Amino acid sequence: MSSTGRISERIASIAESATLAVDAKAKALKAAGRPVIGFGAGEPDFPTPDYIVEAAVDAARQPRFHRYSPAGGLPELKKAIAAKTLRDSGYAVDPAQVLVTNGGKQAVYESFATLLDPGDEVLVPTPYWTTYPEAIRLAGGVPVEVFAGPEQGYLVSVEQLEAARTENTKVLLFVSPSNPTGAVYPAEQVAEIGRWAAEHGLWVITDEIYEHLTYDGVPFTSIATAAPELGDKVVVLNGVAKTYAMTGWRVGWMIAAPDVIKAATNLQSHLSSNVSNVSQMAALAAVSGPLTAVDEMKQAFDRRRRAMVAALNSIDGVECPMPEGAFYAYADVRGLLGREFPGKDGAVRPQTSAELAALILDTVEVAVVPGEAFGPSGYLRLSYALGDEDLATGMQRLQDFLGQAVR
Repeated sequence: MSSTGRISERIASIAESATLAVDAKAKALKAAGRPVIGFGAGEPDFPTPDYIVEAAVDAARQPRFHRYSPAGGLPELKKAIAAKTLRDSGYAVDPAQVLVTNGGKQAVYESFATLLDPGDEVLVPTPYWTTYPEAIRLAGGVPVEVFAGPEQGYLVSVEQLEAARTENTKVLLFVSPSNPTGAVYPAEQVAEIGRWAAEHGLWVITDEIYEHLTYDGVPFTSIATAAPELGDKVVVLNGVAKTYAMTGWRVGWMIAAPDVIKAATNLQSHLSSNVSNVSQMAALAAVSGPLTAVDEMKQAFDRRRRAMVAALNSIDGVECPMPEGAFYAYADVRGLLGREFPGKDGAVRPQTSAELAALILDTVEVAVVPGEAFGPSGYLRLSYALGDEDLATGMQRLQDFLGQAVR
């Protein structure tokens, strides 16, 4: 019986999404009139491109989209996703290998639920996105953290993965570009990791939702094409949220072998049925259309990336590698922990990044996500997917406040 009595142990054990919690608190404070700057949620501040919105409006007027559609996704969207995957990754798949999901999170959950039996272990390169371990546990699996710090550019090595592998290891989770660190694996390292996984008969679940957000000429490399040795033991996760500023439209997908997709589709047929048809038609316009709007957004992200990292690295006790992808900076703040800061009720010496993040929000009204949400304490994640003016204001507040630290 669970400690709450009314709630199952399985559900009661789930931790709230730390990133969404920080974002919700920041928005609540702003609604109450406080000038909070939110670096918490990874959400582009741009509107969804007009041609995508128009496709949705047109779909909403068509009676055929007012009805149930196939649980696994509209056939025309599945075909377009297969074509887009070949275009962007060089990975050839059949539309029957595509399952359209209610956002990327559902694709993550269904992938682990479909592949894992109780006790199966999943190697999770750390820092990780906060949802991965919870989805693994919900599926009965065991997340095994493999940590790579800033001295490694937040990139795990084959040697680390091999040291963590046991006879119960079934899946390797692979994410590049990374949330929360912005790290991007070089092509040769992607291939090396893929070959290692294939050699040991592991499944690889790869989250590629930030594929179009890389900087400084750094290429995106899909492990599905870099390591053909994996064969059909690779599951590709993706979606329209980040690339096309469509976080609220809730369309993602998973690509896998036909038997895996059939099983996951069976699950979805009971879990949620089809994704909103209007959103699916918007996603069809997105993946079939040009990447012009994406490139324009990326120029803004790149400008903000440089400004944020420069500001962070100007603070004594903070070290932040330059992220090569996504839209996050992952700052090492271990040098600030234990120092004395002025709090509203007197001097404070935060001992963890969670305590530091709470102090920053309470004192200077800047919302950041502590490292505890993504693995070990001692780090802060800041999203630079917000307006230039807010970014400049927020970073100035951080520089002024954190610069007051006394050893």
